[in-house]
Amino acid sequence: APTAEVDVDGPSERGQNGVNVRLVLVRGIPTELNLEHIEADVYTRAQKMAGNECIFICADDTHGTPIMIAARQKNIPPEELIAKSYVEHVNDFNQFGIAYDHYGSTHTEENKKLSELFFERMSIKNHIATRPVEQLYCDNDKMFLPDRFVKGTCPKCASTDQYGDSCDVCGATYGPSELKNPYCSICATKPVKKSSEHIFFKLNDFKKYLESWLPEHTATETSKKMMEWFKEDLRDWDISRDEPYFGFQIPLKNQKPTDPKKYFYVWVDAPMGYVSSTEIWAKKNNRTLAEFWDPKSEVEVYHFIGKDIVYFHTLFWPALLKAADFRSPTSVNVHGHVMVNGEKMSKSKGTFLNASTYTKYLEPEFLRYYYSTKINGTIDDMDLNFDDFAKRVNSDLIGKIVNLASRGGQMLNKKFNSQMTICDDPGALLLSSLREKKSEIVNFYDKREFSKVTSLVRELTESVNKYFDEQAPWKTQDSEPEKTQAILTTTLNAFRIIAIYLAPVLPKMAIATAELLNEKKYMHFDEVEITLKNQSIKPYVNLATRIEADKVAAMIADQKNQFEDTKKAVQPSTATAKPKNATAAAGPVGEIEFEDFTKIDLRIAEIVSAEEIKEADKLLRIKVSLGDGVTKNIIAGIKSAYKPETLVGRKVLICANLKPRQMKFGLSEGMILAAGDGGTDLFVLSADSGAKTGSKVK
Repeated sequence: APTAEVDVDGPSERGQNGVNVRLVLVRGIPTELNLEHIEADVYTRAQKMAGNECIFICADDTHGTPIMIAARQKNIPPEELIAKSYVEHVNDFNQFGIAYDHYGSTHTEENKKLSELFFERMSIKNHIATRPVEQLYCDNDKMFLPDRFVKGTCPKCASTDQYGDSCDVCGATYGPSELKNPYCSICATKPVKKSSEHIFFKLNDFKKYLESWLPEHTATETSKKMMEWFKEDLRDWDISRDEPYFGFQIPLKNQKPTDPKKYFYVWVDAPMGYVSSTEIWAKKNNRTLAEFWDPKSEVEVYHFIGKDIVYFHTLFWPALLKAADFRSPTSVNVHGHVMVNGEKMSKSKGTFLNASTYTKYLEPEFLRYYYSTKINGTIDDMDLNFDDFAKRVNSDLIGKIVNLASRGGQMLNKKFNSQMTICDDPGALLLSSLREKKSEIVNFYDKREFSKVTSLVRELTESVNKYFDEQAPWKTQDSEPEKTQAILTTTLNAFRIIAIYLAPVLPKMAIATAELLNEKKYMHFDEVEITLKNQSIKPYVNLATRIEADKVAAMIADQKNQFEDTKKAVQPSTATAKPKNATAAAGPVGEIEFEDFTKIDLRIAEIVSAEEIKEADKLLRIKVSLGDGVTKNIIAGIKSAYKPETLVGRKVLICANLKPRQMKFGLSEGMILAAGDGGTDLFVLSADSGAKTGSKVK
C-alpha cells in the first residue's frame, strides 16, 4: 500500500528552516451552516498571511447506512449520490470563500488501502477481538438497523415516533431495544432481534497512553470532560457493520465466499480520510506522506471539529493512530454547538439552515464576520441570533468599517480626480497606531480568539472615524483642497490596514479593497507597513449592502418549507408510519404542571375572513376577531379539509398568545385548534353556542 512509506521515510527537513509547517484538518457537513469550515478557513488564511506554510485539507464523509438508504430511496447507486453531493459541497465552499488546498473524499482507493493497513497492524498487535452482538433486524429490508433507523415510543415519557437512541421530547437516552412498539423507520415493519459476529478494537489497550496524551493535545475543558471516561476500563469499540452496508469491506483471513461480509464502521475509515487526503495532496505536490504523519514529523497537525464528535477524535482516533504506528495530532481544536435564536439547530423548529438557502438571501461574508465576532477558542455554544446578526453587520461592519472606504473613496473620486496624495502629520500618527497592533492581531488569530480580532478592529475603526469627523474634510474640500486630499489619503490607507487585518475573515472584501486601491491581492500581514502615496484609485463600488429584516424572514420561511417537503419525501411506505404487526401507542406525551397550562391563552375567536393561498397546498389565510376591535391574522394548514367560504362566521378556539411567526406567505399571529390525523381528516374545534367572542377558555 502507498501509505506503507511512513515506515521507511524519515521526516522532511521542512519546518526546520524558520517556516512553520501546519496541516489543518476539518470534518463537517458543508451543506449546513457548520462552524468548523469557516473557523478553520479563517485560521488557515491567517497562518498563511503570517508567513507559515499551512495546508488546508478536508474530505467528504461518504460511507454508512444513511448514504446507502438515501441512494436506495432515489433508486441510484451510492457512488452517484456521493458524486452529486461532492459537487454541491464544493459549490457551498466556493460561496463562503472556504479555500481548501485539497478537498477529497473518503471513498478513494488510497483510503481503502489505508483502512486495510490500519486493520492489518491492529490485528498483528492483537488489538482486535470478535464476539456476537444482538441487534434489531428488519426482515423486510433485510438489514440490521442502526439506532437512528429505529423509531418507537420513548420508554421514559411515552412520546411516540422517537429515535432508537434518544427522545427529543424528554431528552432521555436509551438503547433501541428499550423502545416500546419499535418499528423500522424505513418501511415501518416491526423489527426482530438477531445476532451476528462483530469485530472490536480493544480501546482499553491504550488507556495509559490516552491518559497522558489527552491533557497535552486538547484544551483543559475538553481534557477534563474526556477524563471522566477513565474512571473505569475503556470499553471495546465495535468497528464492524454487517451487509448490506456502503463502505469498505474488512479483509478477514480465511473468509469463505459464502460467509457474511463485514464492513468498516464509518467512524473507522472517516478519520483515516485525513491521512489518505494528505497522501493525495502530497503526491500532487511532490511531497511525502511521512513529512506529515511519521511519528517523528516536525509538522504541526490540527483538527477542527464540533464538540459532538470529541470522543471519536480524542479517544478512538489517537488510539488507532498509535496502533498503526502513525503520529497523533498536535491539537484537537473543539468548538461548541451553533444555536439559532437561542435554540439548538432543529429542522422541525425552523432553527436549521442549509448553506445553499442562506446564500439565496444573504451575503456569505456576513456570516464569516458574525461567526468571527463569537469565536473565542473555547467550546462554549454560539448563538446565531438574527437580530444581533443584522445589528452587528449593519452597525459595525457596514456602518463603521466599510463606511471608511465609502467616505474616503467617493469624495476622492468626485472632488479630486480619484487621486491620493500623502498623509498629513496627524494622519501619519494614526496609521502608526494602527500598525502597532499587528503582532497582537496575529497572536489572536493564532490562538483562535477571533472575537478579540474583530473587537480590536472595531476599536481601531472608531479611532479612524473620529479622525475623519474631527478633520471634517467635507468642510475644507473647496477652501483647502490639499489638506482635504491628505485627510482622504489617510482615511483610505487606514481602511486598507483594517482590510488586511480582516482579510482572513473577509477575503472577498480584502480583494475588493485591493482592486479599489489599484493593488495586487494582499498576501501578508506585513503589507500593513506600506503607505500608499500619490496613487490613483478606481471608482468606488459599494463593498456591502445592509441586511434587511424581510430577507432574513424569507430565508427562515424558505428553509422550513424545504424541511416539510423533505419530510414528506422520506416518510416510510406505510401511510400512517405506524409499525406493522404492532399496536400503536396512544399514551400521553408527558404530564405537565397546572402552571404550565395557565401559560397558554386559549380564546374564543370569530372568523371574519378566510382566503386561499394559491401557492400553498395546505394553507389558508384567516382573520379572526377577539372582540373589542382586536383581530389576528392566522395562517392555518386546513386547506385540504375546508373551503374558505365555509369558515366565515364560525366561532373557533385559538391559541392567542402564540409567538408571531413570519412565514413565506405572511405573518401568523396565532393558532386555530383542530383535531384529526391531517389531510381531509381534520376538524376545527368550535365553541358551544353560548360562548362569546374573546372569552378565555379555562
